[in-house]
Order: sequence, then C-alpha cells, then structure tokens
Amino acid sequence: MKKILCATLDGADAKIVEVESTFTRALPSFSIVGLAGSTIQEAKDRVKSALLANDFTFPPLKITINLSPSEIKKSGSHFDLAIALSIALQKESIDLSDTFVFGELGLDGKVKDTQQIFPLLLSLSKRPIKAIVPAEGLAKYSKIPGITLYGVASLTEAKERIVSGELSAAMQEELDYETVRIEGENYYFQRSYPIDFYDVRGQEQAKRAALIAAAGMHNILLEGSPGCGKSMIAKRLRYILPPMHLSEILEAAKMRALAGEEVEFSPLRPFRSPHHSSTNASLFGGGSSQAKPGEVALVHLGMLFFDELPHFSKSALEALREPLQDRRLLISRVNTKVEYPTSFMFVAAQNPCPCGNLLSTTKECRCTELEIKRYKNRLSEPLLDRIELFVQMSEVSSEDVPTVRSEQMHEKVLQAFAMQKRRGQRQLNGKLAESEIERFCRLDSEAEAVLERAVANFSLSQRSIDNIKKVSRTIADLDAQERIGKAHVLEALSYRRR
Repeated sequence: MKKILCATLDGADAKIVEVESTFTRALPSFSIVGLAGSTIQEAKDRVKSALLANDFTFPPLKITINLSPSEIKKSGSHFDLAIALSIALQKESIDLSDTFVFGELGLDGKVKDTQQIFPLLLSLSKRPIKAIVPAEGLAKYSKIPGITLYGVASLTEAKERIVSGELSAAMQEELDYETVRIEGENYYFQRSYPIDFYDVRGQEQAKRAALIAAAGMHNILLEGSPGCGKSMIAKRLRYILPPMHLSEILEAAKMRALAGEEVEFSPLRPFRSPHHSSTNASLFGGGSSQAKPGEVALVHLGMLFFDELPHFSKSALEALREPLQDRRLLISRVNTKVEYPTSFMFVAAQNPCPCGNLLSTTKECRCTELEIKRYKNRLSEPLLDRIELFVQMSEVSSEDVPTVRSEQMHEKVLQAFAMQKRRGQRQLNGKLAESEIERFCRLDSEAEAVLERAVANFSLSQRSIDNIKKVSRTIADLDAQERIGKAHVLEALSYRRR
C-alpha cells in the first residue's frame, strides 16, 4: 500500500489527509472512498487520462484510493496529483509519508495551480513541512516561511524526480517593500498616498482623532453634516495604518484566497466599505453547504468602513458586536461550523439627523424630534460602547486651509508603532485584551486621579474605562512618553461619547 500526504480545507484551516492506494485481484475498476466530494470523484477521469497519456499501463486489478480519515468531508481538485502519484509509484519503494503533494492534473498530465493550495499551505506552515506543488504557483507559495517547496510542471516530471531523488527546493522569496526592524522582527510598509490628508481642509480635531485611531487601530465614529469631510478622512486612513509582519500579510492574503479573490502580498492593510443595503450573508459570510467568508472576515487585520452607519439594518449592526469584541466570527450551519479571525479597525460615519442639518449653522433642520430619536436609536448602547473615539465634525468654512500631509501622519504612526512593539506588545493598543491593559497602560498618579473623577462623574462602564486607557496609551505613544500622563487621559476623555 502506498501512502501520500495531502490536505483539505475545514473552514479556514487545513486538515491533513492521507491518500492511500491499493491494487487487489478482482474485476478491473477504479474507485475513491473516504467522503470524497464531487470534484474528487471527477478526478478519476482526469487521473486516468493523465496516466495513460504519460505511458502508464493500468494493471488488470481493482484500484482503490482511500482518503483518510474517512469522517472528514474532502473537496478540491488539488488531490489529483497525490492520487496519480500513489498509483504511478505503487511498485516503487519510495517513502513519501513526510511530503505533501498538491496539484490539479490536466488530461495531458500537466500540473495546474488551484485557489485552495495557498490557504492550505499557509495553514500547514505552522510547522516545518515539505510539499510538491505546481511550478506555476511557486512565485506565490515561496513567500510562505517554514515550507520546503518542490515545483513540478507535469506528472511525468514529478514521477521522474521522485524516483531519481532529484527534487530541488525552490528559493524563498522576500517581499520588496520598506521595512522597520524592531526586536529582531521585520515589519513591512509602503509610503504611497494616492489620496492625501492634505486634501482635507480644516477639521483639525477630526484629523487628530484619525491619527490616534490609526496609530492604535482604534474604532472611530465620525459625525457631521453632509460634505464636511467624514468619508474623505475615512478613505485616507487606510494609507497611514501601521506596518504588517510577514505572517499578517500572509494571513490577510489567505482570507482573500478563501473567498476566491486574487491573492496579493502587500503591506497595505485590507480595506472594505460595504453599502448599507448589503445583506447579512454578504457582510458576515454564509452558505448552506460550505460557509464562505463575508466582508467582516475579509477585512481581517485591516479597516472596515461603514458609511451612513444608522442606515445599516438593525440585525447587521447587532451582529457586528461579536467580531468587534471577541475578534472572531463563528458561522454555524447544519452541515458546518466555521470560525474566522476578525481583528480589524472599525470606522463609521453618520449624519447627526436624517436630513443631516441638525448641527448646521447655515441650514435649517427639517427633522422632528421623533425622527431624530428613531434615527439615533438605531444604534444600540452595546455597539456604541465598542467604539473608542467619537468626533463631532464642524461645517466647512471658506477660511479652512490644508495643514498636514499623509506622509507626516504616517511617520508619527510608525514611531508610535515602534514604541508599542518595543514594549513587548503582540497586539496594538486598540486590540489589547483586558489582562494586557493593566500591564501596558500604566498611568501616573495625576492621570489616575483624573480617571477616577471621570468614572464618578460620568458613571463609566468597565469597557469605557478600558477604552479610555487604551486611547490614552496611544496618545502617550504619539508623544513618545512611556508613562501615561494627565494630559493624555484628558485628551482621551475629550473623544468620549457624550
């Protein structure tokens, strides 16, 4: 019996599958067992054609392929090469039990790339492994650390190299971006600002809040009249976000691969801006037989922007609470349960009332008190409690002028990022767990006194207190201060929801 390793996707993670093959005396046949999906059952014809096209003669025996363990559902055309090699190498005394094999076969024996191979390799790379993969995908796969890759272009080449022992490992490729090295780790970023904060006139408080939000990956809500620059600020935030570690770049690419999107390796963090008419399934993922990631999962490690926040459905807004708080999203279906990581920065924009003129000094608000109350009540307290920064923006004035460029703001974000990493933080300030807040967000005596008075005067919840500490920590980092002072806490309190 020949045994070769392969894998299948179970949600966002890989499950190792052993491809076993046996030749037994019986009527000639070819069967695949082990809860194989339709794409694997179709592999019988692809594998048979590829083997015959490459001078392999099928013996008059019963060929049985078993995909173990049998209780796991398996799918994907990437099993083709493993199945074909388990048959072609049946008489060879070669041990491939420590090598994974991935690739779809053409009818002529050509080895083709598939969308599932990248997320599979990324999940398996948590430990050092060896893998035979399609040569056409090497440029993409060679960026994954911890994997020894062998590229093959055809079934014949794969068989000959395995038999002769002449498999040559592909070189690991480095990302061609600027890096900052902190505590022995490289973090990648790029200085590219296709849209610039210099285009935003005035709004100094909002730009300051945007800088704080970017430096710590804090959630932020911008409120103001139509045309005051809410969306302008939100869309420019993406280009000043903190650098990414290689593992984060690969994790973000993995989510795109799971959704069937084109994979790219860029330190520019993901950005998604769904329309308020989007369905819950498109936002959070779903599917009856196989759950697919939605916008919230695809924006992992990036920035999710909800424009016109109160116009999103009540169910969608309430469902957003779990991924914001727990940084994970569980999709439960009858046939499957899938969990996706959802650590992202949430940015929202809204008008102060349905007509948008409530805060205007030049236009009259046409809304009744009841309409304004209904509009505000679409956002629940538990959801708003998960947003750290609230900014009420003023109207644009003819006297407003540009004041700061994205490059200058990005430089400050990089400095604050370096301080956070040198402290030993695995997460940025906005994503610190409750147990980490006391360790990293240390206040001096004056700051403690200010916070205690704020708790007494404003009846702050524990989550609000934690949010203020995290925002204060980021403000102190922007000031290059290791200890959180009174001024930092006071500024953090100024962004508290009234």
